[in-house]
Amino acid sequence: MTDSVLSDAATMGLRVVRCWGFLDGAAADGVVLQPEPFRYDEDGFEHLDYAVFRAGQLGLRLVIVLANNWSDFGGIPQYAAWFSAEHDDFFHRRTMRKCYKAWVKHVISRRNRYTGVPYDSEPAVMTWELANEPRCPSDPSGDTLVAWADEMSRHVKRLAPRQLVAVGDEGFYGRAGAADHPYSNREGVAWHRLVRLPTIDYGTFHLHPQQWGEKSPDWGIRWIHDHLRDAADAGVPAVLEEFSWRDDEATRNTVYAAWTAEVEGHDGDGDQFWLLTGRNDDGSHYPDYDGLRVIHPSSTAALFTEHARRMSQGGREFPSQPE
Repeated sequence: MTDSVLSDAATMGLRVVRCWGFLDGAAADGVVLQPEPFRYDEDGFEHLDYAVFRAGQLGLRLVIVLANNWSDFGGIPQYAAWFSAEHDDFFHRRTMRKCYKAWVKHVISRRNRYTGVPYDSEPAVMTWELANEPRCPSDPSGDTLVAWADEMSRHVKRLAPRQLVAVGDEGFYGRAGAADHPYSNREGVAWHRLVRLPTIDYGTFHLHPQQWGEKSPDWGIRWIHDHLRDAADAGVPAVLEEFSWRDDEATRNTVYAAWTAEVEGHDGDGDQFWLLTGRNDDGSHYPDYDGLRVIHPSSTAALFTEHARRMSQGGREFPSQPE
C-alpha cells in the first residue's frame, strides 16, 4: 500500500505526508520495529526505509512520528506493559525515558538501505515528531508533559540538527476551570507552553470535534482561529496536522471546505487531513476502520487537491530546515 498512498498524495499535489515511524511489541501484519525494549527488527525497518525512499522519489516530505499515545501499533501502553507501569509514568520514569531515547537514537541514526543516507540527513524527512497526541492527565498543570517534551526535543535536535522537531500534540489549551474539554487542563497538555520550547520548531494541533464531545462543525472554525492567532502572537508557525468529521460525503466535504478556508484565510502554515488511504497489494481499498478515510479519486480528494493548489499559489513556504 505504500506505493499507492504516496503516489496518490503526489498526484493530489500534497507536499508533506505524516506517517508512523514506530511499531512496538507484537507484529502487525508480520511487521514490527521494536519487539521489546532496546531491541530493533531490521526486517521491519525495511518498510520504513522504502517509504522514505519512495517519498523522496515523488518529491514528498515526511513528518515521522516516533511514538503513539494510544495502543494502536504499540505506543505508550506497550511501554507501560513492558515496564509494569502506568501510562503517565512514560513521561517521568527514568527507565522508560531511557528506552524511548534509545529508540529515537536508533531510528534517527540508522542508514536507509535504499538511499544509503542516514536518516538524520535524509532530504525526504522534514520533521521528527515526539509522539502522536501525547496526554498526561495525572498532571493537569502540564508541567510533566512540558518537561518531557523539552528533554526529548533537545535529544532529537542533537541527533538531527538539520531537521525540524515538533511535539505532535492535539493543541489542548490547559486552562484550569474551562468547561470546554479541549480548552481545559484535564489532559495535562499546555499548548501555549509547548510551542514556546526552544527546540520545538512549530506548533501542532488536531481537530476531531466529534471524538471530543463537540456537536457542531462550527466549533472547529473557532479552534482553528484560536490556534493560528495564538501561534502568530507567539511568533511560531502552527500546523493543523489532523482533522476529521464523520458524516456522509457531501456533508463532510462542506465541513472540510469551511475548515480549510479558515486555514487559508488566516495565513495558516499548513494542514493535513485524517486519513489518506491507498490500495492493498491485491487491489482492494485499505479498510475504512474509523469511517474517516479519504481515497483518491473522490470528491473529497478533489477538494483537498484544490486546497493544496491554493496554498501553494499563496506563496506559503514552510520554515526551512536549520542550517
